[in-house]
Order: sequence, then structure tokens, then C-alpha cells
Amino acid sequence: MIQNAQKMKVRDALNSALDEEIQRDPSVVIMGEEVAQYDGAYKVTKGLWKKHGSDRVVDTPITESGFTGLAVGAALAGLRPVCEFMTWNFALQAIDHIVNTASKTRYMSGGLVNVPIVFRGPNGPPTAVAAQHSHCYAAMYANIPGLIVLAPYSSEDARGLLKAAIRDDNPVVFLESEFAYNYEFDVSDEALGKDFVIPIGKAKVEREGTDITFVAFSRVVKECLDAAEELKKEGINAEVINLRTIRPLDVETIIKSVKKTHRVVTVEEGFPQSGIGAEIIAAINEHAFDYLDAPIERITGADVPMPYAKTLEDLCIPRANNVINAARRVCYRKK
Repeated sequence: MIQNAQKMKVRDALNSALDEEIQRDPSVVIMGEEVAQYDGAYKVTKGLWKKHGSDRVVDTPITESGFTGLAVGAALAGLRPVCEFMTWNFALQAIDHIVNTASKTRYMSGGLVNVPIVFRGPNGPPTAVAAQHSHCYAAMYANIPGLIVLAPYSSEDARGLLKAAIRDDNPVVFLESEFAYNYEFDVSDEALGKDFVIPIGKAKVEREGTDITFVAFSRVVKECLDAAEELKKEGINAEVINLRTIRPLDVETIIKSVKKTHRVVTVEEGFPQSGIGAEIIAAINEHAFDYLDAPIERITGADVPMPYAKTLEDLCIPRANNVINAARRVCYRKK
């Protein structure tokens, strides 16, 4: 329990970070569909247009390619845009601006031209919106040199990482969870500070453990924590790592945990092939293979486009019971 803490929803943590950064830096602008007069599709930008005006919070037409190109151009011209996508599935309409322009310009200019832009919005499954709105693209963006990829879990993560992203001179892909917008967390006085930032590239051990390591990011950190509490009744003490940064990956924290627990389960909402879990397993094999007492297991989203029917959708999304079953297999595997 955090001392002198107050409760804050993830949605409100993001909103407060945006509000404070707009006030701090006159070059920060927000743009996207319905971010201004409608207060944002998910109310993350609620109240910001009325407070800061149309020059700082800009409603755009429904054209991801158009307003993303506008945002990248604004970053090249000296602004610090925060470009909101209604879902990261729709950002695929703007992939050329993100991957071919934003991520490559600093390298191609020999470090002379920065692209200080944050691309943000919900990533991964919400509920009952089917295949074109529901997928996690963390692995795809983490594959691209020149991009920073962040994925907050808690309200503290949301504030500290978003502020760090806006202040960074590199393009940042900021992956939120629609499920987690209403999650409420204790937030310390420190985290409420206007200059509170979380270092990019540093994971957080959310729960100390000795018997097995769960490595996760975004919403499924909660599933891991819930699983850990249930496994405690069976005498399994799980450590839970909240990655927070997907690229650059904090391999050091992962390896340190593996050397302590000797067993690992990775958890993500994305597809299994070429996923974040696969990258983590590769890193463990390179740096800590001899410390493993059992093969690593991966929990991922199902390897299919997301179904609309709830009974099928429920089977596609990682839950605590999936993590529990994987932990049992890893801890009690026959030799």
C-alpha cells in the first residue's frame, strides 16, 4: 500500500498528464478524431479543449493517414504532437507515416532532425467489436528501429510514461488498454508531481516472488497478479514483472528474476507467432538458459482474428486462469 496515496483511474491519469504537459510546453498539441469538442472517444482528453482551446487540442477529419501525416509534419516543424488513434487497429491506415517517416528520419538525417511525436490510443481487445478493432500490435511496432514502444498498466505508469514520452525527442508508440481505462490505482504524492516521469526502458517488479516469474505488459499484468494471489494458496510464490517499455526491452530485470526463480511464463494479448513472449524467451535463452529448471511457457491471444460472439471472444483473451494453469505445468512438470 502506497502511503499518502489517492485513488485515480488510468483514464484520469492520462488526462492529467496531457493537461500538465500542454501547460508546461507551448509546443505540445493534441490531435485526432473527436479529441476536442466531444472530449475524446474514451474521454481521455475530457475538458482539455475547453481549457486550452482549438490551437492546442485539434479535432481532425476521419482519415488516419491524413491527420497522422499532418502530425508528423508538425513534429518535423518543431511542435510536439500527441496523435490519438481511436484504436491501434486503425493506425494501420497511417503505417507509412509511422514506419517510413517518423521512425527513420533521425537516422537518415545523421541525428540532425528529430521527430518528437507521441502516437497513442487503445491497443488490444475491448469487448464485442470483432476482428478489425481488437488486436494487440505491440510486437509489430517493437520490430521497428527508431520507435520507442511503451505500454502502461497502472495509473502511475500512465502518468509517468506519457510525460516521459511527450518530453522525448524520438517518436513514441504509446499502447493503452481500453479495458484498463477504468482500472483504479493508488497514486503517490510523488507520482502526482508535475515533473514525475518514469524512465523509458525500465521494467517494474510489481510483486516479488521466488518460485516462478510472470512477464507481462498492459492489462494482463492484472491477470498475472490475480493468478499470483491464487497460486499463493498452492504454495507457489510468483514474481510479476510489468515491462512498461516494450522497446527498448529491459532484459536485465527479466534475467535477474529468472536467475532467482528458474521458471518463467510470458503473458500478452497479441498473437503467438513472432510475439513479445517469443522475444523474451530468446533473450532468456541467450543470457540465462542454464538457470532454467523447466521449459518456458507462453500465454497469448488466440492465433485467429478476434471473433464477435462473446463465447468465442472469451476463449481468445488471456485470463488469470490461463496463467494459473501454465504456472502449474511449469512448476510441476515431470522430469
